[in-house]
Amino acid sequence: MTVSTLDPNSALILIDLQRGIVAYPTAHPTGEVVARASLLASAFRRHGLPVVLVNVSGGAPGRTEQARKSGELPADWAELVPELNRQPGDHTVTKRTWGAFSHTGLEAHLKALGVTQVVLAGVATSIGVESTARQAHELGFNVTLAVDAMTDMNADSHAHSVSRIFPRLGETGSTREIIALLDGRGG
Repeated sequence: MTVSTLDPNSALILIDLQRGIVAYPTAHPTGEVVARASLLASAFRRHGLPVVLVNVSGGAPGRTEQARKSGELPADWAELVPELNRQPGDHTVTKRTWGAFSHTGLEAHLKALGVTQVVLAGVATSIGVESTARQAHELGFNVTLAVDAMTDMNADSHAHSVSRIFPRLGETGSTREIIALLDGRGG
């Protein structure tokens, strides 16, 4: 873990912590991931920093080699988990692609708030979190990834993102380390 600092204008982005996604089998228990994400959201709110809650309600329309799941999703599939304690000041983004910046207005929202750094967590590490981290990096945001507040459906994919991809996009750290930086106590 190498998280060194958080910009004064940082925002938290929590990816796809919704009923349908957290119900999938994952490499790490989603209950623990959600609990850590909730701690991060509380800390950001306590410091008056933006919290963005992202859910997914569709997919990009292009052809893929891997078959997509067909059929009707349960009515509550895209509902954010209640443990996130959604607040009126939180910004909600519903995406239809892997990354949270594509066609959602998120970049404009964050830039209007003066945000220069984003902290990411959620599910799935190698899909929604990594795609959003790549987009944030390309858009010029400093990126921090709370690696103990994320998981993937595949343990190898999670490990690859955390060890090979994330260090090239930003800094990684634990929930505890990130909250300590927020609270001004160092790592």
